[in-house]
Amino acid sequence: MAAHTLSTPATTPPGISPQNWKHTNHFFTAQNMLKTQSHTLQSPWLGCTSRISVHSSNLRPFIQRHRPIKATVIFSLPTSNPERVASAEKVPKWSAKAIKSFAMSELEARKLKYPTTGTAALLMGILIEGTNFASKFLRANGITLSKVREETVKLLGKADMYFFSPEHPPLTEDAQRALDWAVDEKLKSGDDREVTTAHLLLGVWSQDESPGHKILAAFGFNDEKAQELKSVISEPGFIDD
Repeated sequence: MAAHTLSTPATTPPGISPQNWKHTNHFFTAQNMLKTQSHTLQSPWLGCTSRISVHSSNLRPFIQRHRPIKATVIFSLPTSNPERVASAEKVPKWSAKAIKSFAMSELEARKLKYPTTGTAALLMGILIEGTNFASKFLRANGITLSKVREETVKLLGKADMYFFSPEHPPLTEDAQRALDWAVDEKLKSGDDREVTTAHLLLGVWSQDESPGHKILAAFGFNDEKAQELKSVISEPGFIDD
């Protein structure tokens, strides 16, 4: 409830001693805490024909209703076998959209209150980023974020509502293998282009027993679609856009 105060000219109303009025007036005019509004009111009940200003302040503190989710920006994706690359010059770089998709995957895992980031979360991250080629390919084949999220909950179940995921939910084994597959596939190609979200999507598909693979298959994604995607990203000049 907003608090209201009254301030008047120095005229003392009848029936109130100057000493008491001074104390009361001091109590009601703590203007350092209140904000004056633009309107004024007549005050016939004070026994005089003066005008009074109305001061109000909403003293109720702001209460944050939702627990904030904090995300840290990363610039590379984890690998389980860094020794497979002979030198730093040969390490393929992830595209900016792939890195953002991975960050969205972690965030989605946290929103669903899962303790880990799995292949299903990787799929959702690709779709949440939304501007990359893999997400457009999925949507063109009828695979949308809402469908994948719903199927994920069906497959993995709902998490405990009181559980809070870590800031960076660790990768499941099949999700880590999907990332490694994407890097290995890029190394095999021999070109120096970036690892894209399409490579990440194909990495998820490569894990036959993973939730991500099962979700893709449930919506009609198959080896023919995977080969079609692989052919597109193998073309010279392909951009993850």
